[in-house]
This record gives sequence, structure tokens and C-alpha cells, in this order.
Amino acid sequence: MTQSNIPVDLILAKLAEEADKVQSRASKASEVLLDDLDTAIAKTPYEVVYQEDRVKLKHYLPRTTIRYKTPLLVTYALINRETMLDLQPGRSVVERFLDSGIDLYMIDWGYPTRKDRFLGFDDHINGYMDNIVDFIREQHKLEKINLMGICMGGTFSVIYSALHPEKIKNLVTTVTPTNFDTKKGLLHVWMEHIDVDRVVDTYGNLPADMMNLGFLLLNPARLMIDKYVGFMEHMDNKTFVENFVRMEKWIFDSPDLPGEVFRQFIKDCYQGNKLIKSELEVGGRRVDLKKLTMPLLNIYGKFDHLVPPEACEQLVEKVGSKDTEDICLETGHIGIYVSSKFQGEFAPKIAGWLKDRDHLPPKKVVRKKTAAGKKAPAV
Repeated sequence: MTQSNIPVDLILAKLAEEADKVQSRASKASEVLLDDLDTAIAKTPYEVVYQEDRVKLKHYLPRTTIRYKTPLLVTYALINRETMLDLQPGRSVVERFLDSGIDLYMIDWGYPTRKDRFLGFDDHINGYMDNIVDFIREQHKLEKINLMGICMGGTFSVIYSALHPEKIKNLVTTVTPTNFDTKKGLLHVWMEHIDVDRVVDTYGNLPADMMNLGFLLLNPARLMIDKYVGFMEHMDNKTFVENFVRMEKWIFDSPDLPGEVFRQFIKDCYQGNKLIKSELEVGGRRVDLKKLTMPLLNIYGKFDHLVPPEACEQLVEKVGSKDTEDICLETGHIGIYVSSKFQGEFAPKIAGWLKDRDHLPPKKVVRKKTAAGKKAPAV
């Protein structure tokens, strides 16, 4: 009988070593998870200065001298919460805006109840948004303010600015879908075929749990397996655990979506693609993108699985503004706002762009499409 060449003793020694490491990590993880964890989000101080029904307007307390003549209103989507822009101290778009001297306001859409199911685009855009814009204009004695929209909130901001161009000085859109005729995102494929009337007539408001499940199913391997495997591998790291829990808090703090908003968003946008064609009607008025004559900064993510570049990049070609800039960052839908790398580029870019247009009337400038980190030359 020949003797085996398998180094059994070395294999056993390696297994013992790995077992010791696992035991040590498990012990450390137990200490971390049983310790007091700082997982609070949205800690930057603010005041609620206006409220109408469930909708609130946050005004953030300055962290330095206000260096902008024109305040900025940020409009988040009605899906998930605006707290994503202020996840934690040191990793906060809100902080970066405040540190640059911007006078910052943000809409908190609140949590819709059953009675809100009947409120559609017109109620939110020509109602709540317009009242908030007028409130800020009155507070600052200004004819126009700056407006920034995120995702669906960006779609709302585009619509609002086209219907009320006399009230908006500069418009910033980020990961904002405006062209819905694309197969690049699975979400677009699903929404093209959904029976939205049946969903709204059945549920009223679209349940948050249903939306969260749908988002998870867009990429189940990464969002339901890899993420939690990664957590198990790093749960002995307190900073990692705290950041993980903060993100989970934000993800699952999801309001329901008002039924009529969902119905119109799907029918007119995803299925009709009316916005980019200037055929959308809101409140009996046509949303003509040529009415967007204010300076426009359009930012989106190259690897965004919810709002792919094809859904964003046509906007600057359709508007009436002569001062536009298109930026595609090499990140995803949320990475633009929470990634340390892109936070150092995203918020400062917006702050600088607004600063250049703060004191002077709109310039007769056309800016070409740029990639991340590259400044387009004026033409």
C-alpha cells in the first residue's frame, strides 16, 4: 500500500487556525452588536417652517455664513425619504451644502394616509410645491429661487419649472427620469406592462412593502444575498455595522405612494413617455420643456439600475435653456449621494455651479456633455 502524499497535518493545522479566527471574530461581533451603536440618521439641525397637510418644509440651520443670495429648495422623491441626503455626520450632502454657505430648504413629503390616494401630479406640483416655493420667495423677498430635484422629485421639479419658469432661477436634476422609452432598466420593462389601474383600484395607495419587494427583485443576488453576506463578514467592525444599520433604516423607512400619483406616473411617463415629448398635461396645462429657459445642471449615474443614463441624458437637448450641463458619474442610483468618493465631487460641483450663477443674470452659454470630473468648455 502506497503512502498518501496529502499533508493531513497541515490541513488540520489550517482548519484549526481558521476555527480560531472565526471564534475570535464571533466574539468581537458579539461585543459590537451588544454595545451601544450610533445608528441615528438625519442629525443635522433644522426647523419646520411651513406645513400643509402631511407635507413639511425643512429649513436647515446655517453652519457658516450664508454666501448665496438665492436659497436652494431640494425636492426628493415620494418614494423613500429625504433623510438619505443626511445619513450621518461626515457623510451628508446636507452638511456639504451648508458648509458651502447655501441657504438650504428641503421638502418632507411625509406619510400618505388613505385620503391622500386621490392626490395626483397637479395636487403635488401645482399645489404643495407651488405653495412652498411661494413661501420661500416671500420669506426672502425674491422673485426666483434655486430648485434641485432627486429621482421622481426631479421629474416633479422639471414639470414645475416648465409650468412656473418665472419662479425658478436655476434648476438642478439628479438621477431624474425624463425619457422612459428605454429597455436598459428592468424597472422600465416592468412598468411598461403593469396594469396600474388594477393596482390602484385594489390598494388605493401603493404599499411601501410592495415597492420595497419590487426594488429587491430588480437585483436579488446583490440586494438580498451579497449584502447580508458582506454584513456577516464585517460584523466585528463597529463602524461598518453602524453604517449598515443606518442604510437599512433608510431603505425600509418607506412611505406608501399616493395612488393617483402612481397611476399618472406609470400611464403618462413609463407607458406614454409624454414628458420628454412635451405632451404631458398637469392641471390642464401642457408641460412644454422649451419653457425651461433657466440654467440646467443634469447629473446621473452610469451604473444606475433604477434610472439608467438613457432615461436622463436627453433632457438637456429638449429644453429651451442656452446654459446647460450634463454630467454622468461612474456610480449607481444611491452612490451619488452616500459614497465618500462621489460626495466629494457631487455636492461641491452643484455648489460651485450655483455660485457661478448666483449674482449674475443667466449667461448665454451652452455646455457640452461631460464625463465625471471633466469641466466642459463654454461654446
